[in-house]
Amino acid sequence: MTTSNKIGIIVKAISGFYYVKTDDGVFECKARGNFRHSKVSPIVGDRVDFSVTGQNCGVLENIQPRKNSLTRPAIANIDKIFIVSSYENPAPDTYLIDRLTAMAVFNGIKPIIVFNKSDVGDFEVFDRIYKNAGFKTYVVSAKKPETLKLLKDEFKNCICAMAGNSGVGKSSLINALFDEFALKTGEVSIALGRGRHTTRHTELYENSMGGLIADTPGFSSVVQVENILEFKEKLAYCFEDFLPYIDCKFTSCNHTCEVGCGVLAAVNAGKIQKSRHDSYVALFNELKDINCWNVQKG
Repeated sequence: MTTSNKIGIIVKAISGFYYVKTDDGVFECKARGNFRHSKVSPIVGDRVDFSVTGQNCGVLENIQPRKNSLTRPAIANIDKIFIVSSYENPAPDTYLIDRLTAMAVFNGIKPIIVFNKSDVGDFEVFDRIYKNAGFKTYVVSAKKPETLKLLKDEFKNCICAMAGNSGVGKSSLINALFDEFALKTGEVSIALGRGRHTTRHTELYENSMGGLIADTPGFSSVVQVENILEFKEKLAYCFEDFLPYIDCKFTSCNHTCEVGCGVLAAVNAGKIQKSRHDSYVALFNELKDINCWNVQKG
């Protein structure tokens, strides 16, 4: 049997099988044995070279260089993450938003803040916080299609994921943005083949804007960030609104409570939002006791 080489993107990985999307359809592939002996294993989102060995099947030969990767959920090459909050039940959680934006910045992922259910209440305070911090924000309602046009444009030709607490309306937004998915909140998903809170693997789904949306078990914990020690060291730089003010009296400044801290001075002057700094301090305290010993042990 003759073989040919192709390039594609892994959209699903289950039980040692990798489903690779190409212009010619999806191929079910196995990985060559040498992947088991390397430090890099194929994950969803990887761009790969593979050999076709039969009808819609093949063997992975090579993983192309990654733009970024996460460990849990295991996914690579994300371009954007949409961080969704609702007006109530649950209300916006600034610490969750700030933790996710820091994780995104660290991994080279563009964070976009989405406030959903604008038909229920006013997001002006929260929208101002994140606009002033330099983020792109959208105030929308899944029930009002006219609020979604600009948001839908953000999904063009990119790999993206949605994050946020349960109940903020992620599925409702996807319903309103993309008719082809027809997700049903709280019921078995027709498009994704799962029930609520039962996702066991990460999968990418094509949307009508030429992009791919990740259906993942979620982004819930900072310890899921790969290279956690590096994240700890670079934390202040992951709060990009701090960057103009990291001009402190001491080079060892942690930007939490130190005398002569440029970041604290900016907070006191109203140049940095207090809620953003509060989140930074909480995240700093969450990370400060992590070291190479307990990372290896974990």
